[in-house]
Amino acid sequence: MTHAQTVSAGAQAPMQELRTHLRGTVVQSEDPDYDRARHVWNGMIDRYPALIARCTGVADVIDAVRYARAQNMQVAVRGGGHGVAGYATCDGGLVIDLSPMKGILVDPQAHTAWVQGGVTWGDLDRETQAFGLATPGGVVSTTGVAGLTLGGGFGHLRRHYGLSCDNLIAADVVTADGRFVQANETENSDLLWALRGGGGNFGIVTDFQFRLHPVGPTVMLVSVMYPMEAAHEVLSGWRDQMLAAPDALTSNAYFWTVPAVPMLPPQVHNRRVVIVAGVWSGAIEEGERFVAPLRQLATPLLDLSGPTPYTVVQQLFDPFFPAYELYHYWKSLNLKSLDAETIEAIARWAVDRPSGRTIVDLWAMGGAVGRVAPEATAFGDRSAPFVLVFNTTWTDPADSARNVAWTRDFYRAMEPYSPGATYLNFPGFEEDEHLSRTVRASYGVNWEKLVAVKRKYDPTNFFRRNQNIPPN
Repeated sequence: MTHAQTVSAGAQAPMQELRTHLRGTVVQSEDPDYDRARHVWNGMIDRYPALIARCTGVADVIDAVRYARAQNMQVAVRGGGHGVAGYATCDGGLVIDLSPMKGILVDPQAHTAWVQGGVTWGDLDRETQAFGLATPGGVVSTTGVAGLTLGGGFGHLRRHYGLSCDNLIAADVVTADGRFVQANETENSDLLWALRGGGGNFGIVTDFQFRLHPVGPTVMLVSVMYPMEAAHEVLSGWRDQMLAAPDALTSNAYFWTVPAVPMLPPQVHNRRVVIVAGVWSGAIEEGERFVAPLRQLATPLLDLSGPTPYTVVQQLFDPFFPAYELYHYWKSLNLKSLDAETIEAIARWAVDRPSGRTIVDLWAMGGAVGRVAPEATAFGDRSAPFVLVFNTTWTDPADSARNVAWTRDFYRAMEPYSPGATYLNFPGFEEDEHLSRTVRASYGVNWEKLVAVKRKYDPTNFFRRNQNIPPN
C-alpha cells in the first residue's frame, strides 16, 4: 500500500491504547479490510488515511478525538461517506468513521426521532414510514443523514416541510477538545443554530433529533420525460407552475440521457430528454389534480407518474448512483430567476454534456423553504426561486479533466444569472479557485456569527475537512 501514510513509531503505543479502548475497530494500512474501509462513495476520491476509527458510540468518538489531538493528526469525519467533495476522508490522518452507528428511535406520539450519525436516509425512512411519518431528506437513499442535514438538506419534501436542517431540533455533539455537549433551543442554542446548515465545522454530531411529519405511505409521483427539443417550452411551463404551486408539490427538472436499462422501455433508451419529476406529499386525490399540468407541458415520450410508496420514490435514483463505481464533480448556483434568457443559457450547455450520465438539475424552491428568515438558521438566504445543480458524472477516469473543465466553464457561464450563493453540499472540490469566497458569500449575513460560534467551539480549526469557516 505505497500511498498509505502509516502511524509513526512514536505513535504506535498510543495507537495500540486507542485500539484497546475502542469498542469499535481501528483499521490501518496493513489490515485486510483497509481498502474497503477507506473508500467513499465518489470514485474520484482516492485517499489513504493513516488510521480509520470505526466508532460504535459516543465514547469511541470522544477517544478518537482525544487521540487525534494528542498526536496532532488531521481528522476527517465520515457519516454516510456520500459527500461528493470527499471531506469524509483524508491522506495520512485519522478518519473518525460513524458508519457503524445506526441507531434510530422513533417516537410516533411526539412525531420525533433520534438518529445516530451513521444512519442513511434509507435507514431512517424505513423506520419512520412504519408510523406514516417522515422528515425531509435526500433523493438518494444511500446518502448519509449527517452530512446532508449539516449542509442544509434538499429533498422531495422541501417545499412542504422545509430543509433537513430546518427539522433538526436537538443534537448531541463531541467538540474539538473531546467534550460531550447537547445542543437544543435552551442549551447551547448557538451551536444548534450553527448546525442547521453550517456544515461539519463545529464538532462531531453523534445523534440528531428530528421533527417528523405525516407523509405517505403513498405519495403522488410526477415523472415525465419530454424530448430535448421541447426544453424551452417545458421549462417555461414548469417554472410558471412551480411559482404558483401549493407547498405540498415539490419538483425538479432534469436534463439527462436515458440509459439503456431494462427498467425503462426501449423507445427512450439513449434519448436526450428533459424530465419533470416531483412529489405531491398531500392527499393523493388532490395531488392528481395539481400535478396534471406538469404532465402536459409538451407531448411526453414517457409518463411514469402515479401513486407510489414514499420509500420507493426515495430509492428511484439509487441504481444510477452506485457507490465506488462512478466519478463525480458536482457544483451548484442559486438563480435569480428562470426567465427566457436563463433557460436559453442553461439549455445551450445542457444539450452537449460531455457524459451521458451527467444530470443538469433545476430545483424549484419556495414554499416552506422560502418562509425561513436568513438569520433563523446558519443556512442563510432562502430567496432564490430556483437552484441550478451540475451533477457531472462519468465512468472513465481518463475523462476526469474534460468533465471537470466543462463543469467549471458551465458554472462560470451561469454566474451572471446568480446572486453568487451556492448550495454548499454541492461545492465542487476544495482546490477550486475562490471556494473560500464562495462559502462566505453563501452564508451571507450569517458569516460573522458563524465565525464567532466556530471560535467558541473549535478555536484551533481542528475540524477543517469541510466547507471551512475559519475561527479568525
